[in-house]
Amino acid sequence: MSDSRVEVTPGMFSLAEEKVSWRSTIVMAGFALLVLVVFGLFGSDELVTYRLTADDASFPLPPFIVASNTINIVAGVVLLAMTALAARWVSGNTVVPLWWIVLFGAIALFGLLGWLAAGDTVPLVFLLSNALILAVPIIFGGLSGVMSERVGVVNISIEAQLLAGAFVGAVVGTLTGNLYVAVLAAMVAGMSLGMVLAVFSVKYLADQIIVGVVLNVLVIGITNFLYSQWLVTDSNAYNFPGTLDIFALPLLSDIPIIGPVLFDNRITVFAVFLAVPLLWWILFRSRIGLRGRSVGEYPLAADTVGINVTRTRFWWVGLGGLLAGLGGAALTIGNVGAFGKEMTAGQGFIALAVVILGRWHPIYMAAAALLFGFSIILRVWANQVSPGIPTDFILMVPYLVTLIAVVGFAGRVRSPASVGKPYVKE
Repeated sequence: MSDSRVEVTPGMFSLAEEKVSWRSTIVMAGFALLVLVVFGLFGSDELVTYRLTADDASFPLPPFIVASNTINIVAGVVLLAMTALAARWVSGNTVVPLWWIVLFGAIALFGLLGWLAAGDTVPLVFLLSNALILAVPIIFGGLSGVMSERVGVVNISIEAQLLAGAFVGAVVGTLTGNLYVAVLAAMVAGMSLGMVLAVFSVKYLADQIIVGVVLNVLVIGITNFLYSQWLVTDSNAYNFPGTLDIFALPLLSDIPIIGPVLFDNRITVFAVFLAVPLLWWILFRSRIGLRGRSVGEYPLAADTVGINVTRTRFWWVGLGGLLAGLGGAALTIGNVGAFGKEMTAGQGFIALAVVILGRWHPIYMAAAALLFGFSIILRVWANQVSPGIPTDFILMVPYLVTLIAVVGFAGRVRSPASVGKPYVKE
């Protein structure tokens, strides 16, 4: 049996081709009516200013000023038309393009911003750039999940890998004064946890869910103890690494809107631009990726053609942990500048959700992670422009978005066939 024969097994690697179900179109219709009726017909007629570029931009664009209810009525009508077309596609047994759903979400968010900022200003560049920065740890955690689960290992310990990377990155960065050494140390910490998961799950055939949960609890306990007993005693000496420098790519960073969002960032953000397409290429365009996917789908068939299932799973899970450790470093030395107690705040579990929402596909997963990054910055900004919204409601926005996205849009996705199933060589 050849590698090509394994690749063309019916239904084997078509995870990203699942159709949007009727459930998804119902959710789309609900959002469209919300924008049209609540934000539009019953919304405020105050003017909202969409600031497209910063005041000091190289090529400033004039702001877009419109009544809040007007922009939402227009957006609501467009969203209803998009929903109708999506329903027609589903009824005709046709796949709804992913870009259609992304465009739908972008228009809905545009209307939501106009409703929240009625009588105020929407700083688009600020929101988009911070959404990207906040999504970086989730994306790296999601990449770890994709790598692990594509070879058949459930990775519940992404939260632990992110937290360990954040802690080690902050401490090593402070002690050495070299933030790039700190990034490498954080990656090693994440990879170490990934290998622990692999050893217990792959070699000793322990329950993968239990091992992941134990690692989460263990790392939370260790970092909390060290933070309370060590870091807070002298934060300047042990927990003050600072942040990585921001690099503005010549010419590209001057492009209106997308320039400062994409090309004026720290190295951790640029690393995402490299890691996501690279993992996509490895998974779907290389022999290594074919072998990894075959191990996650049909390990017995992979073993038959000479693929070492245990070794493949071990290294994929370990290298996935390395990426999650980089995501942890992005939290501390790539954003905050110091380690905080349990600072991941459930982002590892959100990363698991975006893996499912993205159908175990690196690019789709990254797009889903950007949605959650935007929801995080939205709750901060909305609290400033709309102080009447209850704080508790704003705090639960990212998790509410997670629930709606997974239930409404993930649908009945098919995970890799052998995920969570130990393989015993006969």
